[in-house]
Amino acid sequence: MNQPNYRIEVTGLTKRFGPVTAVDSLSFSVEPGVITGFLGPNGAGKTTTMRMILGLVTPTAGTATIGGKRYGELRRPSEIVGAVLDASAFHPNHSARDHLRIYRTMGGHPAGRVEELLDRLGLAHAAHRKTRTFSTGMKQRLSLATALLGDPQVLLLDEPSNGLDPEGIAWLRRFLRELADEGRTVLVSSHVLSEVQQIVDDIVMIRRGTLVAAGPLREMERFRPSTVLVRSPDAEALKKVLLRGTSDGVAAQSVETGHDGALRVQGLATAQIADLASAARLRVHELLTEDTSLEQLFFELTADSEGDAR
Repeated sequence: MNQPNYRIEVTGLTKRFGPVTAVDSLSFSVEPGVITGFLGPNGAGKTTTMRMILGLVTPTAGTATIGGKRYGELRRPSEIVGAVLDASAFHPNHSARDHLRIYRTMGGHPAGRVEELLDRLGLAHAAHRKTRTFSTGMKQRLSLATALLGDPQVLLLDEPSNGLDPEGIAWLRRFLRELADEGRTVLVSSHVLSEVQQIVDDIVMIRRGTLVAAGPLREMERFRPSTVLVRSPDAEALKKVLLRGTSDGVAAQSVETGHDGALRVQGLATAQIADLASAARLRVHELLTEDTSLEQLFFELTADSEGDAR
């Protein structure tokens, strides 16, 4: 690709629908060459935000730009931005090949692009079939092929893993990584957090239309202290030892006893726990580090008993 890099910049973005504020003073950026996960509970404002970035919804306030320009200011936008907001927007009686040919003609893209994408998206064997016969996974692939007709540098994908089986999710993970490695800017909204954790480089989390957290996934580790699972027949005595710690201040931040009698310890590494137990002549049968998952972080940061407005 010879296209320049395009950065998505959202600044003070706000959208109100009557008395409901769907997006509230939201600011974040999405960098080229990485996959950014756009996370939040259902109704948090993710789709509304993506539609504002694409010029499909007019903001009440704020701006959303791609490469420094609003979507409506882009020349030949389908060659810069590809989007999948609805993976079922196909004429049921069109074949996959006919569907892509129509959109290729509308966008003025090279004729060879259709066959190239059918092959790259693994749809060549089904190119003649009516889209109404397609599985959810095949529709997701066809939606991606449609978005890529203009060979865009920016991709916005709303819940692209919805309805995919494990094989399809693994394929999507590899495919999006290829796109990012090509230098494209990739924004993916999803609530399938276990999959997001395996694929994204950066994270933008929102709740009720406001920013909760943003940044590289690796930096989210500071929000996710590791927990060590400890099983011991001397659990109660060990709990006291871990909380008391050593004379030089090495002690657990917290020790909780689970319903199964196991201890969950924060603030100490496995080696430190083993040393403290040994010094106190207490038995330990198991030590296991449990990293807090992105899903746990998500629920911790977005928990709201009142729910989300939109």
